Amino acid sequence: MTDVIDSRGKHRAVSGSTRPRPRLLTDPELHAYTPTLWTRVRSVAAATVIADVTACLLAWLLTGIDARPALLMTAIVVALFAGSKLYDSRLNLSALDDLPAVAGRWIIACAAVAIVGAGVESRPMANVVEELHVLAFPLALLALVLIGRALVYAAIRWARRTGRVGHLALILGAGVVGHEIAQLLQDHPQYGLRPYCFLDSDPKVVDSIDVLPVLGGPEELERTLTDNRIHVVIVAFSSMKESEMVPLIRTCDRLESELFVVPRLYELHHVEGDMDTVWGVPLVRLRRSAYRSPMWRVKRLGDIVLSGLALVVLSIPMALVALGVRLDGGPGIIFRQERVGVDGRPVTVMKFRSMRPVNEAESQTNWNIAKDNRLSAFGKFIRKTSLDELPQLINILRGDMSVVGPRPERPYFVEQFQQMYPAYGARHRVPCGLTGWAAVNGLRGDTSIAERARFDNYYIQNWSLWLDIKIIVRTVGLVITGAGG
Repeated sequence: MTDVIDSRGKHRAVSGSTRPRPRLLTDPELHAYTPTLWTRVRSVAAATVIADVTACLLAWLLTGIDARPALLMTAIVVALFAGSKLYDSRLNLSALDDLPAVAGRWIIACAAVAIVGAGVESRPMANVVEELHVLAFPLALLALVLIGRALVYAAIRWARRTGRVGHLALILGAGVVGHEIAQLLQDHPQYGLRPYCFLDSDPKVVDSIDVLPVLGGPEELERTLTDNRIHVVIVAFSSMKESEMVPLIRTCDRLESELFVVPRLYELHHVEGDMDTVWGVPLVRLRRSAYRSPMWRVKRLGDIVLSGLALVVLSIPMALVALGVRLDGGPGIIFRQERVGVDGRPVTVMKFRSMRPVNEAESQTNWNIAKDNRLSAFGKFIRKTSLDELPQLINILRGDMSVVGPRPERPYFVEQFQQMYPAYGARHRVPCGLTGWAAVNGLRGDTSIAERARFDNYYIQNWSLWLDIKIIVRTVGLVITGAGG
């Protein structure tokens, strides 16, 4: 048995051969690996954006072309590079690796500038091409972009090796592969990751490296990340079942953590897409959670604009529905009900009343009223056409909900579903929505809860603005055909 130090400074026994007692970093050492404004400024994204813009401006100054096409070219190049993930942080930085993608976007930018120039000037393409110095400015730009990236990447690798920038890494899995990753990161600091500790409920001890502490099992992941200001997690074949590890890893979605996974049969893997390597060992970089994506702010702005415009445009139809509810069922036009929103927080959702419940208990525990004989003809109509949902535009405008997201459920049922379906609670990682991926695929009302959770979690994991637009378009189609109720 061997003693290691847990995160509270206490010793505990770990089975295995004798090894030196590990040492946790001191507060000053931890501070060196805590991201600050300066380290963010020196990030891969910021540095490469600055390098690319500088390359464009230098090409303009060297060739002396008109400022308008030069500025347009700069804007298009930066936009295309950003859309192609050429500003994403990577463990391996190489200008030669970037060359195919950079050249492809450079060709598109050249064509776009030439077409815009021909349209604005209304002159033959040959004259425009000549004036834009296609054989000077774009070629100079391409060369300077590659040179600038090579210099920036060299500077970042140097800063990583010398410890001026970097992140602490937690390794989930203290087996042979986990220790190999730790050894490689220690031997090759140019990746910018310093292994800090392992998490594993059944650690396998290897004496060949300067052993890191095992701070508990995988269930300690969130607390360990928070307590020790760790920003990188590498999943490397823990003793825990993968099905049990998924909900634990999802807890990192709201934390500032980057997640890498060593794939099974990694010796046979072809590195592509979102994969990276650590000295020949492939790592899959898991997609950043939707909530931490820069485009999530655009989503919120879109929610405000769409809900605000919808409330104005639909004010008269909403007034007519409100009048119909009043005439059909008397006072109490708006029906308020508590639902579970993001992070399990309660949200008071508003709807036009389609039926008056006997009491609050019935409101919270009656699963489906679609076939309730107390529903009037008007109540069935507004439910079938989803007109009863329109007051939720106010919920969206004030930030309780989003236009698109998992449909909110009542606390009584959420408690039951979380016990029956382990993946159900993960739906609450993002704000609930007026419509959602599960809803437009027919999973509303009395349908499979397990399938709803699967579709909602797929939406969260694969979120994009385009997916939101697709869901909104499909929702409009369902409302028009009357299939949305």
